[in-house]
Amino acid sequence: MQLLDGKAVSAKIKEDIKQEAANFLKESGRKPHLVAILVGNDGGSETYVASKMRNCEMVGFDSTNIRYGVDISEEELIAKIQEINADPAIDGLIVQLPLPPHIDPEKITEAIDYRKDVDGFHPVNLGRMQRNLPCFIPATPYGILLMLDHYKIDTAGKKAVIVGRSNIVGSPMSILLARNTQPGNCTVTVTHSRTQNLREEVLQGDIVVAAIGKKNFVTADMVKEGAVVIDVGINREVSDETKSGFKLYGDVDFDAVSQKASWITPVPGGVGLMTIVGLLKNTLEAARGTIYKN
Repeated sequence: MQLLDGKAVSAKIKEDIKQEAANFLKESGRKPHLVAILVGNDGGSETYVASKMRNCEMVGFDSTNIRYGVDISEEELIAKIQEINADPAIDGLIVQLPLPPHIDPEKITEAIDYRKDVDGFHPVNLGRMQRNLPCFIPATPYGILLMLDHYKIDTAGKKAVIVGRSNIVGSPMSILLARNTQPGNCTVTVTHSRTQNLREEVLQGDIVVAAIGKKNFVTADMVKEGAVVIDVGINREVSDETKSGFKLYGDVDFDAVSQKASWITPVPGGVGLMTIVGLLKNTLEAARGTIYKN
């Protein structure tokens, strides 16, 4: 078993992004600028946004964190998004999920200018991705592709099984792995809560991507010898073993599955760090105007 080490790969890619951002500053006279909107005080969301802002600083981006109370109206939030859309000094915009129940996340996603949608969730970006056209790829799947590419994992002709069908990870990951690219050219099966004979389906995977949001859901008896296992899960549980008071678990039973896998991502230290890299690369491309001309 070998680790797909998100910490090492993300550090390498962030050094490259830092140099490219410095070149952009010389050429344009400004830094790439990412804005993150956070609504409410969800602990996990606060941690994620703080990490994104910190990583922006590390690579030489400007970043702004706009915070609202849980009682902000949908109309007010959309008005702020439209204001940011119109600001040429802002390259990328993310609205951290989840949102309060009275705010429709689909309306918020569609309100963001697709040219600033560095999370890659807007229907225009998802549609262009499906057609293999230039676009902002959703940050987590993008990070996974970067990791597979870094480790030269051969995906062509392999059977990939995705566990989970979310619009954020599972669905776009299935499209990306099936495309005529490298990484890609897989035969892809998407499994979910209604899949019959789930264990047998996952057992066929040369590549298994677990993104179902359930602690240790993928067990050793679901994974064949030599599989490449990518764990997208980040499940937080209260714990007295850590300073933060929380412990993170993946969707894969790491201790058992690692005995069978050829490559596997740890949690933490795997896909989560690569998601940040995907976001940073999208923001840099948004600033440059290389995906959509400014």
